[in-house]
Amino acid sequence: MKQILLLNGPNLNMLGVRQPEVYGHTTLADVERGAETLGAELGVQVTCKQSNYEGELVTWIQEARTDMAAIVINPGAYTHTSVAILDALNVFEGPVIEVHISDIHQREDFRHHSYVAYRADASIIGKGVEGYSIALREAVERL
Repeated sequence: MKQILLLNGPNLNMLGVRQPEVYGHTTLADVERGAETLGAELGVQVTCKQSNYEGELVTWIQEARTDMAAIVINPGAYTHTSVAILDALNVFEGPVIEVHISDIHQREDFRHHSYVAYRADASIIGKGVEGYSIALREAVERL
């Protein structure tokens, strides 16, 4: 069975609490359960990880090269700052789908730029937490 890594960056562990007017009331645990359930329906195994630490995200992306077929990633604030995450994604050979709950292009100017977009095969932006399901389906379609 093919495996997909679902990575979430900093502060996404605070979903449901942090700025619910922007991110909604769904928790990260809810998102992860939904992704695992959808993955099973689509015939893939979804492994969910979240970290507030850039280096840990980079390590997980590097490790994914050996056993993951695709990566779905919401890098959080690292979207706009992390060349290290971009470099790690550039070494990964499978599909990479970027997802953002809010529309980063409708927010503060500094959020408009995404380093991850340079590598992403698709970006799902501004669809709320439903964006994770859309991203997962996109990843499976590209496999």
